[in-house]
Amino acid sequence: MSNNEARIKKIEVLSDNWYTLRKITYEFRKKNGEWETVSREAYDRGNGATILLYNLERRTVILTRQFRMPTFVNGNETGMLIEACAGLLDQEHAEDAIRRETEEETGYQIRDVRKIYEAYMSPGSVTEILYFFIAEYEPSMKVGDGGGVDEDHEEIQVLELDFDEAFHMIKTGEIKDGKTIMLLQYLRMEGIL
Repeated sequence: MSNNEARIKKIEVLSDNWYTLRKITYEFRKKNGEWETVSREAYDRGNGATILLYNLERRTVILTRQFRMPTFVNGNETGMLIEACAGLLDQEHAEDAIRRETEEETGYQIRDVRKIYEAYMSPGSVTEILYFFIAEYEPSMKVGDGGGVDEDHEEIQVLELDFDEAFHMIKTGEIKDGKTIMLLQYLRMEGIL
């Protein structure tokens, strides 16, 4: 793989126990035109999708609460995180994946899904592109309890929160998840809620 700015020289798999950690040696062209060789590690867990469900009439949003081990080992005393529904694509189209994840995690079977953007969430070390969606929900769309998938060891609590309360939880530090903050801010910036 190469272009006029970068050329991959060597890829070494360091671990593939859960996802794939690779050491990539590459050359990149500096501003002065010279080529420099550098090695970096990149973690590949596939691409993902996230969604924020909202109800216009009630001014509420659906979020989830679950244990996230990486936050636990990095200062989150309980390891619990409040976040928007999300998951990996599993070889699916992003919209199909987020519909599946929404039902598995929240119990809602949604109709109209709107993609709002896509972003690299941690491009210095993770290859993932995250696809962001929003969708309206109403109580009649609830077809199950949600809570996640047992074989994935998911124990997910479903939260229905007043939008203004959820937005305030960013300021208080109760919501620290980047994708969730971005989605809540999107609803506010676009004047949806």
